Amino acid sequence: MSTVEVVILAPVMILFILVLVGFGQLVDGRGALDGAARDAARAGSIQKDHATAMAEARAAAEANLTDVCSGPVSVVQTSQGFEPDTIFTVEVSCEVRGLAMLGLDIPTTLTSSFSSPLDPYRRTA
Repeated sequence: MSTVEVVILAPVMILFILVLVGFGQLVDGRGALDGAARDAARAGSIQKDHATAMAEARAAAEANLTDVCSGPVSVVQTSQGFEPDTIFTVEVSCEVRGLAMLGLDIPTTLTSSFSSPLDPYRRTA
């Protein structure tokens, strides 16, 4: 009788553990995305011009998310302009691995946003 129970319960327990690992990756991805958005906003806010700010924000986000995202990283400025004493806000998004490791084709695109004030003493040269 106990052999039958083990044969029935073992696959269920293994599936349960794999689902926990998949959700753990989603939680880890959320934390990494929040950190990447913070770093991207800060990296962009200290630059002297808008083009350099977006390039540095994108580079910072991509560097933070190399092992987390399964696709390209998107970095979009959601604040208006790039004038001194304003706020520089970026939105970072990507598709994290999550439940794909189980063979479940559930899109798991996560998005995070962060704001940083434009530094009045930012780079000028």
